[in-house]
Amino acid sequence: MLPIIGEKHLSNTDTIYHSVGNFTLTNQFGEAVSEQTVKNKIYVADFFFATCQSICPQMSKNMVAVQKAFEKDEDFLILSHTVNPLHDTVDVLNKYGISYNAKKGKWHFLTGAKKDIYQLAQNDYLVNALEDDGSEEGFLHSEFFLLIDKQSRIRGVYDGTDKVQVNKLIADIKLLKTEK
Repeated sequence: MLPIIGEKHLSNTDTIYHSVGNFTLTNQFGEAVSEQTVKNKIYVADFFFATCQSICPQMSKNMVAVQKAFEKDEDFLILSHTVNPLHDTVDVLNKYGISYNAKKGKWHFLTGAKKDIYQLAQNDYLVNALEDDGSEEGFLHSEFFLLIDKQSRIRGVYDGTDKVQVNKLIADIKLLKTEK
């Protein structure tokens, strides 16, 4: 069984685990993607931006392997959130997705208000996403792939630039699918 990551609260006799909250963003096809889209699905979330020349290309290349492993699985999705929504418009994200052979309905490249994306990253996914004047590209974001279960709980955190970690992610998704 995979651990559940994040704070937990006790409510009388129940343990309430941290979960990803409500959100509504727009994907590369101009469609709304929300917590309802991922309801009762396992998904992987990450953060990137289309003009990134450092870790993002490797992360996206590794995410292709994740997509391929589960491309026929209707209960699995990928959500890649831009940290540069001013540049990464629907059209830019669509072209970016095409460049990685993202399957429509499987791999969503998401944009929205910068404030909403950064809050979602930090408060819900528990990773960094912020402006950084000290970096060459002006943004700082996590290299992590986050495994989210059907109850919207974080079940694993993996280095998206490391092929060994990505292979572990794929194995853990298969394990998670066996949980009742």
